[in-house]
Amino acid sequence: MHKRNKRKSKYLIIILILMVLFFILFNIQTEENSKNGTTIEKVNSKLYQNYQSENLETQQSTNSILEDNAETQKNKQSTTNEQNVEKEYIETEFKGYKVCAKLNIPIINLETYVLEEYSKQALLTSVTKFYGGEPNKVGNFCIAGHNYGSTNMFQNIKKLKVKDEIFLTDTNGNKFKYLIYDMYTVLPNETRCLSQKTDGNTELTLITCTPDSERRIIVKAIHD
Repeated sequence: MHKRNKRKSKYLIIILILMVLFFILFNIQTEENSKNGTTIEKVNSKLYQNYQSENLETQQSTNSILEDNAETQKNKQSTTNEQNVEKEYIETEFKGYKVCAKLNIPIINLETYVLEEYSKQALLTSVTKFYGGEPNKVGNFCIAGHNYGSTNMFQNIKKLKVKDEIFLTDTNGNKFKYLIYDMYTVLPNETRCLSQKTDGNTELTLITCTPDSERRIIVKAIHD
């Protein structure tokens, strides 16, 4: 009986020792896993940060390329527009009057300065700006002139036809070509020809009297 109890005690001690060893090994393994997990998280975090950094640099590089391309296209367009405009520098004064443009209509051999001031006296000297903004700008630049026989007046504009060419040079030296798209007559009190609603186009309107002075001859042209 005593021997049997002694054996049981021995088995219990062995079991306890095994349990302690198992517990120690389990704790060691858990700690290692925890360390490994932390290391993995750190690695993943570092990789994510690198990924974000690379994406940011890539995006910045892409944006820079797009901006450079846009600027290049803008410069090319600007250069193209400048190349398409013929240059001709003109006098800024004619017979004591300030000049705002020069008008040339080859088909009727008309070449005349457009005076900036509209007055009865100025109209006896040359054609004048009547209404609108600046010459060769978006809008409707209107020029009035008498139908006198002088070489710099509007006597012969009634001979013009649709699609005839008109050239207007501003004081910056920009020479624009216009094509006539309409011609008609109106009563002196009709002003629709002066409208500035051009849908973003650059237009030109010539105005003079009919031979009997009862109506006004209107020539409408648009920048080609």
